[in-house]
Amino acid sequence: MKNLTVVLVWFVLSYINVSVVVTFFKNQVFYEDARYILFIHMVINDAIQLTVTIMLFVLSYIFYFINVSFCCFFILVAIFTTRNSPLILACMAIERYIAVCNPLRHTQICTVRRTYVLIGLTWFLCVVTETSDLFVTLASESISFFHTSVFCLRKNVFGAPNLAVKMKALDGLYFLVVFLTLVYTYLRVMLAARALSTESSSAQRARNTIFLHGIQLLMCVLSYIYPSIEAVLSTLFPAQILDIRYSTYLIVYILPRFLSPIIYGVRDARFRKYLKRYFLCSLYKVKPTSERAMEH
Repeated sequence: MKNLTVVLVWFVLSYINVSVVVTFFKNQVFYEDARYILFIHMVINDAIQLTVTIMLFVLSYIFYFINVSFCCFFILVAIFTTRNSPLILACMAIERYIAVCNPLRHTQICTVRRTYVLIGLTWFLCVVTETSDLFVTLASESISFFHTSVFCLRKNVFGAPNLAVKMKALDGLYFLVVFLTLVYTYLRVMLAARALSTESSSAQRARNTIFLHGIQLLMCVLSYIYPSIEAVLSTLFPAQILDIRYSTYLIVYILPRFLSPIIYGVRDARFRKYLKRYFLCSLYKVKPTSERAMEH
């Protein structure tokens, strides 16, 4: 039942994410807007992370032990996408800050080319900082280790003590940079809105969006402290370790993934107009076909 629940949630989120992605790629009006480019990258990133983590979750329940080589691949992809989420949130907050506080230069600063370069830099940063775990493990472990099977957790594959220290340092650095970015952009947008004689709707929407980014960031931060929370709860309640892992997984990894489509896909009036055409695409396709048949 637990596996079934997780897989059903994955299907629902995948349907929403696919509808959002199809809406973006079928409408060229979004191709030239940095805001929507960053948004669709966030959706795709979250979809990859969710798919990989759910595969690991289900496999760990079915087989318990997984080959180390396969586990390394899944763990690295999950780490890359998890690290990337807060960075993209920071980029999206900066884009909204520029749009409100420096609107005349927004199109010059937030160009399509610069947006894709920024996305490439976030991925480069995540990959470079995390692949060192693999190289350290390759240098410290024998080849036979990669032919064994383990319960697929990061600490079971990348178990060198210095890697744990590096992970905690990166968690703190990532959180600090993104948190300060969100606080700064939120305060500047709020001050800009108050400076106007009447608060503009665009400034108010931007402020609310950045505030939602902050909530999403707090949920993303749970993934940084998730291992520590799970270790403490498992020590206190060893008999319920599987239930603890299941509950924390739903809260830490699945719940935050609902926010990305909501923040831009549902709240944004422009995107919502196009999303309605594709969200229930099967119903919209049947109707025109039947109408054409009646006309003939």
